[in-house]
Amino acid sequence: MSNCIVVGINWGDEGKGRMVDLLTEEYDIVARYQGGGNAGHTVINDKGTFALHLLPSGILRDGVVNILGNGVAVDPENLLTEMEAVRANGVSITPDNLKISDRASLLLPWHRELDGLEEERLKDKKYGSTKQGIAPFYSDKYQKKTILAGELFYKEELMEHLQDLLTWKNLTITGVYNARPYTMEMIEEWLDNYCEKIKPYICDTGVYLKDSVDNGKSIMFEAQLGSLRDLDYGIHPYTTSSNTIAAYAPIGSGYPGAKLDRIIGVVKAYSTCVGEGPFVSEMFGEEAEKLRAEGHEYGAKTGRPRRVGALDIVATRYGVEVQAATEIAITKLDVLSYMDKIPVCTHYELDGKRIDRFPFPTALNACKPVIEYFDGWKTDISKITRWEDLPENARKYVLYIEREIGCRITYVSVGPERDSIIIREV
Repeated sequence: MSNCIVVGINWGDEGKGRMVDLLTEEYDIVARYQGGGNAGHTVINDKGTFALHLLPSGILRDGVVNILGNGVAVDPENLLTEMEAVRANGVSITPDNLKISDRASLLLPWHRELDGLEEERLKDKKYGSTKQGIAPFYSDKYQKKTILAGELFYKEELMEHLQDLLTWKNLTITGVYNARPYTMEMIEEWLDNYCEKIKPYICDTGVYLKDSVDNGKSIMFEAQLGSLRDLDYGIHPYTTSSNTIAAYAPIGSGYPGAKLDRIIGVVKAYSTCVGEGPFVSEMFGEEAEKLRAEGHEYGAKTGRPRRVGALDIVATRYGVEVQAATEIAITKLDVLSYMDKIPVCTHYELDGKRIDRFPFPTALNACKPVIEYFDGWKTDISKITRWEDLPENARKYVLYIEREIGCRITYVSVGPERDSIIIREV
């Protein structure tokens, strides 16, 4: 069986969760390979409406095994809260369908606090963090100052390790931020209330994945956020603190030898962005408010309004390249049905010159969008399931995007529900 990955092509919030939920019918395993609880995948299906943050989107499909790989920032507290919310909607979560890598680092209680303290210190230069502790977590991970999930099974060594980490971290908490120090009693309470409850789900997921592939099972890898939030290839420093690109999936999932046969990049039919940083095609005023309202563009994790803009061909083409996408899913095409004219950012203008290559991040603030307008279709397309039944102008819009980004568009989403999808035949 072939392996597949679903990745974001732009800033995140493209609709990856709905695509994973749709396609998991064809796969045995869904593996998250990076990120944490700082973003969300909204999924609507026959079980209800879900905003997933840490749980892989395959948790909503019966018979699918879900993996939180070693590249994920596993927050025991938020994970348990999310598991309880999903179970309340009748979804079964057991060690049979959810497995946590024993090599995944745990997000510690002070990580969230440090995230908020640093944003407060930065003031008007803040990064727009969701304050879920992701940047402090990954910083500590690469300093080798976290604990691995598997350490929960070695109590004596674990407590000694945590004492060392607490002593070190309190130097920053009290000395830099003048905040209250953490105590071992606080950490022991965290261990008892949250970590003990996730222990049944922890295992060697690397062995599980390899054995599964050897036995003919197929894997879908699920990314969080998008190309432009990648730590190395995104709009630095306004990125997340992990690698969102497809190439990292084998490493972060726990199966470095995995082969990616399909790389499905998800692109929204217009642009959205949560958080700070350059956003060349951004709309403002009444035009932005209308698009935000029509698309229900509010963060799944934070609830804050998303910045909105015209589809950005320059950024999208770049995202396709860094993801090495083999095919594209366009989402929320139906949202544009109210528009008479649909704006598209076809190029950037930089220093008086028109460019079509995505520039170095520092140059983005000086870029201006070159906007062209396409005729709208002004009719409801949310019930359409066949490509040929789409209005001609909708098809022209999709084909224009396909041509400009150089990657085939296989899926066209016309609604949030699982079945609101058009699949274009090859």
